[in-house]
Amino acid sequence: MIRTSPEKMPAGTDDRYTATLQVEVIADMICPWCYLGKRRLADALAAVRGPSQVRWVPFQLNPAMPEDGMPLEDYLRERFGDPAALEPALAELTRRGLAEGIRFRFDRIARIPNTLNAHRLLRLTEVSGMDTFAVAEDLLKGFFEEGLDIADQDVLAEIGKRQGMTAADVFETLGDDNARELVLSHEAQLRQSGVSGVPDFLVNRRLLVVGAQSTATLIDAFDRAMFGDESNYPVSATLH
Repeated sequence: MIRTSPEKMPAGTDDRYTATLQVEVIADMICPWCYLGKRRLADALAAVRGPSQVRWVPFQLNPAMPEDGMPLEDYLRERFGDPAALEPALAELTRRGLAEGIRFRFDRIARIPNTLNAHRLLRLTEVSGMDTFAVAEDLLKGFFEEGLDIADQDVLAEIGKRQGMTAADVFETLGDDNARELVLSHEAQLRQSGVSGVPDFLVNRRLLVVGAQSTATLIDAFDRAMFGDESNYPVSATLH
């Protein structure tokens, strides 16, 4: 679904929405649909011409999750009932993932983590001017394909180091109450504006793409946000 976005969404946006395509990704790193959506977004960005900028906006699916997380089976039972009833849905996710080059390995996931630390790492990546897209990929792949605990500070420090951060900077951010409050404040503003699920993609502060839509749908949203609903501007071969 694509809808016109309220002016106040999301928190922390600015007004640089002219010649550059701007995409705000509202996501959580334990959401399998966010992983699918991220891959489709990458394909959509590769298909269009011109400069683009991507920001990751924090949203926790489980804001009340204990700091040390929860065993996967307990989490599934609490949220969905009998975990066995989810097996067809997980099989379908696995099938869809393969089409996007993702190898979901739900059997490797022992615990569902609290994702606040992962969001703090993404914020550090952004303010440091580093590649948030790459860090988001490492977090999603680490959790869904390798079964990593992406709340663990050592795991996050290793992910940060792959992208040029120092372990000291990562540990400092994860221990910084101000960084924590900024993430929680941004998330609270999102919830107040009506966001209740992820992924969502806010394009040029004009259109909100809800859910892990297809690459073609994202490209269409890019076209409409940049050039208007009646545009015939040849943004990409896929759309035109």
